Amino acid sequence: MNHPTSILVTGATGFVGSGLLVKLGQIADIYVVGAYRRDEPFAGHPSVVVGDINIETNWRTAVYGQRVVIHSAARVHVMNDMSSDPLNEFRKVNVEGTLNLARQAAAAGVRRFIFISSIKVNGEDTVLDAPHHADAQPSPEDPYGISKMEAELGLRALAADTGMEVVIIRPPLVYGPGVKANFLNMMRWLDKGVPLPFGAIHNCRSLVALDNLVDLIVTCIDHPAAANQTFLVSDGEDLSTTELLRRMSTALGKPARLLPVPSRLLEIGAAMLGKQALAQRLCGSLQVDISKTCELLNWTPLVSVDEALRSTAKHFLEQQAK
Repeated sequence: MNHPTSILVTGATGFVGSGLLVKLGQIADIYVVGAYRRDEPFAGHPSVVVGDINIETNWRTAVYGQRVVIHSAARVHVMNDMSSDPLNEFRKVNVEGTLNLARQAAAAGVRRFIFISSIKVNGEDTVLDAPHHADAQPSPEDPYGISKMEAELGLRALAADTGMEVVIIRPPLVYGPGVKANFLNMMRWLDKGVPLPFGAIHNCRSLVALDNLVDLIVTCIDHPAAANQTFLVSDGEDLSTTELLRRMSTALGKPARLLPVPSRLLEIGAAMLGKQALAQRLCGSLQVDISKTCELLNWTPLVSVDEALRSTAKHFLEQQAK
């Protein structure tokens, strides 16, 4: 990068935000500030406390003097959301909160606003070998995906009105050292040698390693061709659930005990237990086409799937040993 760049990163305690802060902190000509909801005395980098993110959040101090804002904070997708009006709750943070930040950023002279959206804006699944494309018609199905789409629309309108450049990145499932939720549970099952009924799933899913997502975000900080574009991102290699489990087992140094139960039986069993969403993630396909990202930005994934799985497994085993 040719000029010192001051960058604000929101969602600094999140999986993506914290990984991004580590990477940016290693780049000599970048001055990075992390935005936190509450005081973070051990942040290890300049930080600012902004409180809860909504339509009333005051970002004036946080955005002052920043050249780029990377907005990774969000009300994240949760399974079995018990809110009486989930869409309204997602909108408060993901739409109203995002656009409030973006308006204040534009007023402060921020040059570029990078929004970490979600592949859920495209949809929940794909037909095998018919991946989502960055510029296809959005088709979100759940409140989280709808809120992310509405935020994108608002950001594009704001860019047109103010001249602040907007970059939108839609990742699928992000994994890497310190990953939580279902991916962490998968590693726990494999590490314990639990027999799993996932040995005959012939779907195809795109994933993205945290290192690859962070590398793309860094590329978008000052790449001229990124301005006002939407990008999909993945590791560049799609895997079936069965293949992912096998390769994760290899990374963990454990045998994969996978039982060849047909996908249809798994889906029926999941439906009986009210776990249709989980079954869809395990048995359905969700592929993304990253050709636009690679060609427009001259970008390729930094690490391979197996490299990323090894680093993820190494961190998991180190934590288990403590």
